[in-house]
Amino acid sequence: MSDWLEEGKPAPDFTLPADDGGKVKLKNQRGSPVVLYFYPRDDTPGCTKEACAFRDRSRELLALGAKVFGVSTDDVASHVKFRDKYNLNFPLLADADHRVAEKYGAWQEKNMYGKKSWGVQRSTFLMDSEGVVRKVWRRVKVDGHDEQVLAALRGLAQ
Repeated sequence: MSDWLEEGKPAPDFTLPADDGGKVKLKNQRGSPVVLYFYPRDDTPGCTKEACAFRDRSRELLALGAKVFGVSTDDVASHVKFRDKYNLNFPLLADADHRVAEKYGAWQEKNMYGKKSWGVQRSTFLMDSEGVVRKVWRRVKVDGHDEQVLAALRGLAQ
């Protein structure tokens, strides 16, 4: 089982394919706070609600200088459909082999109705402009999570 990345630690760097056909390198995001959220599956109820909440708060997130990236093990084609269906306005990154999720501790054993399996645990990591993890939300509950992230971002800005 992956150990969760801790607050105060440098965020592990990565390069992942994005829904726009390009690649995103975390180290190239320095200079801005980064909201990196891991979610289990494209176009499922909780994941859709979470993505749409970040979409709907994009002005506030941008006003705080934040860049938002959603990460799941779905492939780029799935991300494109999900993005287009819900008009998502931030990059979705494909972590098909779950290596990045493992680095952050988001790859966890899950127990659903007595059946154990491995998958992405819904979680969010807030990095400051220097790439240091400032806040970690493990096992995220979607309702109100966007406001929690905004509040933490406002705290960084002070």
